Amino acid sequence: MQIDKNIEKDGVIFMSVKEGEFAEAVDGDVTILAIESSCDETAAAVVRNGREVLSNIISSQIALHTIYGGVVPEIASRKHVEKINGCIRAALSEAGLTLDDIDAIAVTYGPGLVGALLVGVSEAKAISFATGKPLIGVHHIEGHISANFIENKDLEPPFVCLVVSGGHSHLVVVKDYGEYEIIGQTRDDAAGEAFDKVARAIGLGYPGGPKIDKAARDGNPEAFSFPQAKIPDAEYDFSFSGLKSSVLNLINQSKMQGQELNTNDVAASFQKAVVEVLVEHAIKACREYGYDKLAIAGGVASNTALRELCEKRCSEENLSFYRPSPVLCTDNAAMIGAAAYYEYKKGVRFGLDMNAVPNLPLGDRERRFHGRESVK
Repeated sequence: MQIDKNIEKDGVIFMSVKEGEFAEAVDGDVTILAIESSCDETAAAVVRNGREVLSNIISSQIALHTIYGGVVPEIASRKHVEKINGCIRAALSEAGLTLDDIDAIAVTYGPGLVGALLVGVSEAKAISFATGKPLIGVHHIEGHISANFIENKDLEPPFVCLVVSGGHSHLVVVKDYGEYEIIGQTRDDAAGEAFDKVARAIGLGYPGGPKIDKAARDGNPEAFSFPQAKIPDAEYDFSFSGLKSSVLNLINQSKMQGQELNTNDVAASFQKAVVEVLVEHAIKACREYGYDKLAIAGGVASNTALRELCEKRCSEENLSFYRPSPVLCTDNAAMIGAAAYYEYKKGVRFGLDMNAVPNLPLGDRERRFHGRESVK
């Protein structure tokens, strides 16, 4: 996908695409209206055939939650209620379509903040009921993985995907569209969560990921040696709690000794420790499982150090490397539409009894089909 420019108006980002990029709709094309509201972004998108983004509207609440140092669930839910209809109207308008032109309605139904999820789920169910269009629920992490299909038209399963966000750090084998095997995950803090906590401790504030990324560019990654946890009985699992504690101990010791720390050096050294363990686990998984393609996904996948080291290590190991652009790494609805397309093609449909599932697991087939009806 070629992005012409991102236009921001009243806190809503319009991700425009260049004119003439997409072919005329023909028989067999599937156009999906997708909704995402799992955390603090209200988003709607129109996606054709899983890889062509006709519109991608994101209403961000970052500025609102920054004053609290993190996402406040009740505030997030109320903002979703205020913004969701406007986002959907904007998505349809940007795509030049109406609901009559839509083949299915897709929505994130888990995991996430339950109140936030319920806003999107309720909206999608209402539109599905009113229009008679099929309803498809999408796992949020499936959406992040599927963001890679939007810009990488040649990417096909199977491949290994490193999913790194505020709530998740997973190593996933994508066996087929909608078929996943988790081979590694965090034992405690997710990578994004660790970024947020460390950023707050060293005075950078929220959101931690982008702020540490920026500070690290002016810092020395070799200034401090922080631990990189290895778990003997689960070689692909992650643990960032000890790393976070090591940074906090450094800060406390410096205060007790009256020493002033270089914030940029701490940020760079911490980021190096996180990124190196993420990449080495992912490369090792590709090598030992026999896959020659590595993709990254999730909010932390926009981190410049992570992207650069992944590219370097994949080149050294003769692996193909895939990553979405930063706007598609953050929570957005285009990725939900991409994931929903492959479910739609399989004949998967949800009933109007679909509910939000805040702790929905990835790859659990019984839970994955909870509330759905497979249409043959």
